[in-house]
Amino acid sequence: MKILKSNTKGMQQIYDRNLFYRRQSTVEKVRRIIEDVRTNGDSAVLKYTRRFDGVKMQPKDLRVGEAEITAAFQNISPDLIDAIKMVINNVSAFYRKQIKRPASIKSEEGILLKEEYLPLDTVGVYIPAGTAPLVSSVYMTVVPAIVAGVRRIVIVTPPGKDGNVNPHILAVASLLNVNEIYKIGGAQAVAAMAFGTKTLPRVDKIVGPGNAYVTEAKRQLFGYVDIDMLAGPTELVIVANRHSDPDFVAADLESQIEHAGGLSILISTSKQLIRQVRTRVQGGYAIYTKNMEEACEIANRIAPEHLQIMTNNPKSVARMIRNAGAVFLGPYSPTPLGDYIAGPSHVLPTLGTARFSSGLSLGDFMKTSHIISYSRKALEKVREPLEKIARIEGLVKHAETVGVRFK
Repeated sequence: MKILKSNTKGMQQIYDRNLFYRRQSTVEKVRRIIEDVRTNGDSAVLKYTRRFDGVKMQPKDLRVGEAEITAAFQNISPDLIDAIKMVINNVSAFYRKQIKRPASIKSEEGILLKEEYLPLDTVGVYIPAGTAPLVSSVYMTVVPAIVAGVRRIVIVTPPGKDGNVNPHILAVASLLNVNEIYKIGGAQAVAAMAFGTKTLPRVDKIVGPGNAYVTEAKRQLFGYVDIDMLAGPTELVIVANRHSDPDFVAADLESQIEHAGGLSILISTSKQLIRQVRTRVQGGYAIYTKNMEEACEIANRIAPEHLQIMTNNPKSVARMIRNAGAVFLGPYSPTPLGDYIAGPSHVLPTLGTARFSSGLSLGDFMKTSHIISYSRKALEKVREPLEKIARIEGLVKHAETVGVRFK
């Protein structure tokens, strides 16, 4: 581990890492892929699948068939299926608690104001499978969409060298009753979902993690479709003190470095703990602070995806935290609990964006409509201020829409 001081250039790079994550070469490559898919649809998708995944297919091969989904269960143990069902129940239970009741106002004069929550019609979910199939991302993205009431859920995921989708991904999707699955990965998959092709009808929103090309495609296509967030490499910050177990701290830091590009940072008020952990962790950073207030202020500036508070008083320390995607309290709450089991989605803001954004929630799969209803009496009461404001703005016809109703 590297030792950093809070006022060093290295710390500033960590604070500003979102500024240099995007490379211009990636931006241009993705732009060309997007334009090709927009213009040529399936043929462009197949070309890039052959180039990047090494798989040659026909348009009819892009969508996973029922037989392949059924066959996926043959090599998966019943115990694993039971475990996945248990986790799905955990995630579902958490998101059912997020269901909101519409806000409304009624008056005796005949005014009704209401905010109506509506699920999105269709959502596309990107599931990475390049270096390893992210099976957990299936239920962590699909379950909140289901609870929200999304009508059509589409999964895209890269095919393996054999031209098939990882069976574990298919099995989880099947358990969630998602049967529209396409063997497409990379920026071309994001473009296909955004514009639609002959094989894959367009979606309204794209969610899910991905590599730099997938993330850049989401950024460029925002506006054609909605997206969840622009996620970069995974991150973990651990705030600890002399009471923290060095074995726990070291193991948790190393788990995050296991991801390609993963960032692990230990912030501690204990020089002894830093010395103990530094010799065990190959990679990452350690920062010594004089007190817990300074430790939390640095954590807030980093605004990490995952923040573990492993002090002897984690709840009181947590009260000083303002910016983090997910906060894990105490020695027995390692980050993988959030990755796999606990319930809240592991799709979280990275690259410091936890300063202003949140993890995937039910609201990401819903929109609102405002319902406005006035009686004649209620309209008459607000007629004068409405007409005055409309005329100030030079919109005389707006004012006349009210006046015509009282002739």
